[in-house]
Amino acid sequence: MAGEMSRPPRLLGKTAVVVGAGQTPGETIGNGRATALLFAREGARVLCVDRRLDSARDTAAMIAAEGGEAFAFGADITKSADCAALVAEAGVRLGRLDVLHNNVGIGAGDAPLHRLEEDAWDRILDVSLKGLWLTLKHALPVMREQGGGSIVNISSLASIAASNLTAYGVAKAGVNKLTTTTAAANARYLIRCNAILPGLMDTPMAIEGNAAARGESVEAIRAARAARVPLGGRMGDAWDTAHAALFLASDEARFITGVLLPVDGGMSVRVG
Repeated sequence: MAGEMSRPPRLLGKTAVVVGAGQTPGETIGNGRATALLFAREGARVLCVDRRLDSARDTAAMIAAEGGEAFAFGADITKSADCAALVAEAGVRLGRLDVLHNNVGIGAGDAPLHRLEEDAWDRILDVSLKGLWLTLKHALPVMREQGGGSIVNISSLASIAASNLTAYGVAKAGVNKLTTTTAAANARYLIRCNAILPGLMDTPMAIEGNAAARGESVEAIRAARAARVPLGGRMGDAWDTAHAALFLASDEARFITGVLLPVDGGMSVRVG
């Protein structure tokens, strides 16, 4: 315990942009907000980006209340101009871009392949894949110019597992490929790029969002999901995702790039 308390903050002196730093309203905390808070607690100055500026401001205010430094910025990442603007804002507010955390993805309207509507497919792919690509496209030149950086993309276990979430799974499989492609193409520039594949997590989007979509109670959704997890029969939460992101973003992971890391309580290795 003494050694842990005396260690320097893992992101001391670094800057971080967290895309998707707001969250869906709910009882718990979302992946993006938890990550922004944890990055700030570990010494980073944070730009909190979200389509819903009010939610990004709430996250930045929470960081400020803990003594950290954070700024909020509203952006629709499906628009190239907004992605360019958020990277430019990072330059103005933070001075450089050490860490880019892409916590983006939607699944509303998704369905089995034969029932999936074209507009839902387009919307899910635009946000979950195209938006992430656009963010990378505009951030990479800055990271190359400054001599390095760390990128953490939030994928999903749905990217490698069978699921009725057709468009979401395809989009997240694309995120995996973007991650490994980015890692391979940018290693020479000292830019690392890794992805986290969360499993069944207790977050507002997963619980309240699913309950509303299915017309079921929050308690029923939570119990059914927890029962499927091998490790202790309980879901993970946003802090599990955030701690994995913190490691990958930090210099402790300086020799790690192109990794697709499941954070899933053992679900990806369960057979039968």
